[in-house]
Amino acid sequence: MSARSDVIIIGGGIIGCWTAWHLTNAGCAVTLVERDRIGSGASSGNCGYICPSHVHPLCAPGAVANGIRMMARTGGALSITPRWDPTLWRWLACFAKHCNANDFRHASTARHALLQSSRTQYQTFADRNAADIKWQQRGLLLVYRSERDFEAYEEPAAQLRRDFGLRLDRYDGDDVLQLEPTLRESLAGGWHFPDDAHLSPSELLNQLRHEIEQGGGMIREQTEIESMQFSGAALASVTTTRGETLSADAFVLATGAEASKWGRELGCRIPVIPGKGYSVTYADATGMPETPLIFEDDHVAVTPLGDSFRIGSTMQLTGFDRSVPAARIELLKRSARRHLRVELPDATEQSWAGWRPMMPDGLPCIGPSRRAANAWVAAGNGMIGVATGPATGQLVSELVRGGPPHIDPSPYRVDRFQRSQ
Repeated sequence: MSARSDVIIIGGGIIGCWTAWHLTNAGCAVTLVERDRIGSGASSGNCGYICPSHVHPLCAPGAVANGIRMMARTGGALSITPRWDPTLWRWLACFAKHCNANDFRHASTARHALLQSSRTQYQTFADRNAADIKWQQRGLLLVYRSERDFEAYEEPAAQLRRDFGLRLDRYDGDDVLQLEPTLRESLAGGWHFPDDAHLSPSELLNQLRHEIEQGGGMIREQTEIESMQFSGAALASVTTTRGETLSADAFVLATGAEASKWGRELGCRIPVIPGKGYSVTYADATGMPETPLIFEDDHVAVTPLGDSFRIGSTMQLTGFDRSVPAARIELLKRSARRHLRVELPDATEQSWAGWRPMMPDGLPCIGPSRRAANAWVAAGNGMIGVATGPATGQLVSELVRGGPPHIDPSPYRVDRFQRSQ
């Protein structure tokens, strides 16, 4: 069997879906190919933050020392499984190289562009679909137990206001209870970003799917790419494990943490690795927090999702491991108990793990491939995939169609790692 489209998108996560949404709205005949089901990777189980506040990348000055301290803590938020893995070692070396002030500023500026564009687009999208995607605008509260760390955030807060125009408010001690009364007393304080929002990732994906298909786009789930066929300097078609040959005028690779495999076929070096995150979702949110929270001492996040309630985050560099160890889920619950005065729900819970696509410089790869003039890459959005999805999808759509980009694409160029290391 063979079929032809204007654009074939490989990968049905949040980036692939937003890209398909933008291209479909631009009048393209789009086929979205997903080896499992839409959102089955890192997209559906995350905490759903639409967070202009997350400007700063992980590769900050001092991040290596901080990471070592976190790993030294029993049950720390960051852990790396000891193993023979040269890919991981190269990634860590590249990450360390980018932990300097200049690269930190560069990445922060580029992330800000994606985050701000996406926040604006989400507002427009939510104006039509707020109830369907469980959209809420209660900001994001960073909660501190450590007085030293709470006070230390004064400097980055001033920088975020000065350089990016972000609004944030300081709440000392028990003043945080004004925003979220389910928090325990005697915390050090919190920093609140009132312009952040949140939604249900799974409901967002459902709505995107509906609008893509309504616009004429085709979604093929349970369909894995087996090989690529080239014709000169162009990608002509892909074959699937179903025995299909799918051809198109243009192709977009949006396979998240696994982008390096097909990236190599396209002549691209994409040093993305899986940063494994976890969440546990409760079916009953009665009495739970109504404000999204991040417990900064533990790097654990809390999201109210309408009738349900989610605790998530932490980072494990374990390779492509799909297991969900009970100890990691218990770590999330333990952090919630340390910060909340209310008991966790005695209700059905669902545990989840997903691979965040982590880049060593904190920026995604968005742009044309080296081998094929008609193939583009959109991968590596890290921990802000949901928050940057609309702008990433719009930028890819503009590049594929040859239109003027709405933001400068140069910071995300795919070839920036070709000669590094």
